[in-house]
Amino acid sequence: MTVRTRIAPSPTGDPHVGTAYIALFNLCFARQHGGQFILRIEDTDRVRSTAESEQMILDSLRWLGLEWDEGPDVGGPHGPYRQSERGDIYGEYARQLIASGHAFKCYRTAEELDELRESRKAAGMQLALKPADLALPAEEVARREREGWPHVVRMKVPSDGTCVIQDMLRGTIEVDWAQVDAQVLLKSDGMPTYHLANVVDDHLMGITHVLRGEEWINSAPKHQLLYEYFGWEMPALCHMPLLRNPDKSKLSKRKNPTSINYYRRMGFLPQAVINYLGRMGWSMPDEREKFSLDEMMAHFDIQRVSLGGPVFDLEKLTWLNGVYIREELDDQAFLEALMKWAFNEEYVREILPQVRPRVETLSQVVPLAGHFFSGLPAIDEASFDDVKLGREELLRLLQFLVWRLEAVPAWHKAALLAEVKALAEHFELKMKAFLAPVFIAITGSSSSTSVMDAMAILGSDMTRARLRHAIEVLGGVSKKQAKRFEKEYRELS
Repeated sequence: MTVRTRIAPSPTGDPHVGTAYIALFNLCFARQHGGQFILRIEDTDRVRSTAESEQMILDSLRWLGLEWDEGPDVGGPHGPYRQSERGDIYGEYARQLIASGHAFKCYRTAEELDELRESRKAAGMQLALKPADLALPAEEVARREREGWPHVVRMKVPSDGTCVIQDMLRGTIEVDWAQVDAQVLLKSDGMPTYHLANVVDDHLMGITHVLRGEEWINSAPKHQLLYEYFGWEMPALCHMPLLRNPDKSKLSKRKNPTSINYYRRMGFLPQAVINYLGRMGWSMPDEREKFSLDEMMAHFDIQRVSLGGPVFDLEKLTWLNGVYIREELDDQAFLEALMKWAFNEEYVREILPQVRPRVETLSQVVPLAGHFFSGLPAIDEASFDDVKLGREELLRLLQFLVWRLEAVPAWHKAALLAEVKALAEHFELKMKAFLAPVFIAITGSSSSTSVMDAMAILGSDMTRARLRHAIEVLGGVSKKQAKRFEKEYRELS
């Protein structure tokens, strides 16, 4: 048997370090066994998936040195490797499940589903809906079908008993079937959910081992049941421990920079980042801290993974990056890394139109445009003294902007300007007044190049990181404030 593993990210935002973490372990496991590593794009979310996000995933993984044997950009014998291009395949298998009695068309409306869940909650029952809960009288089903009501396809699941799952790291896992929903497999628009597409694609692509985050443990019974329904052999499962914030909560962008692009833009070396991700819950046989990707692949053993939640410590990563700079880069390599990081022609060409009209001597360039070549600005509370807004209003403005920018699907100046204008109207501020604190947060100064152009050039990750940094510099948002802000923001949205 040829070992085949995969990573299947969704192109719905910035490339997450958790994606790189799981990709790294799948790659190492495959290489340890002389196998193959596949990249598949799970883009069935038509609203949020973008080609821009997909390209960022490919670029960021390659920047880290993670290469795949098959994928949307390199091809392979099991394509297409984008789920959006495999729709007919999923429909065929959904119909097969209906024909065999393992799935059914569900014509329940969203309002009816809410009522069912509320009634179960009031009765102190499990909220998972079973086929019997969702059943409608035959004549009602016929009427809705005849009238062309939208419907989904759901899988049938047991009402009671226990599902037993075997895990490569955790051994036997038991999940009560009472907790498992009659999962939607095919949405009303004909697109598959993760669960159907994941199982069908893994089978058709010959995946033998699935290494994924532990958040998927509760979905494993559904996947195992689908394999049984289709009569297929299920891949071996390995649920990796999740990356954690220092407070042990799940790694999130609200508490830690989570985008690979952030670390790339901050000037971290890819070999240091991949080394650090490898140390997340795994260790070399000799326990050394510093090792290359090739060394990790050569010594990899999945049984050396620790199930304790690995803490993503930015200070530790920064220390390790410094070790790499001092020990791995001579002057020439350091110069090349520096040029490649920010002083490359492609990046500088983006900046030139912002700088050239504003300078009279070359010596003025760095003071004017230094924010394009740095990480987080050196600002403090006093930096905002001239902004004519109260402290809470200032925090509210910056926090709302962060949330607004988190939802921008395509990062370009026109889209950013639209979001800023909408917020300025909400705060009843003129654009100049609204942008005054944003200018300082992004550029570190009250006078520099256009802040809107700077945000577009710096990119989504660095822009949001600088806004969050400004919020922290101003004392941060308290829990009480956060609740108040979130309530108002939901009403605004």
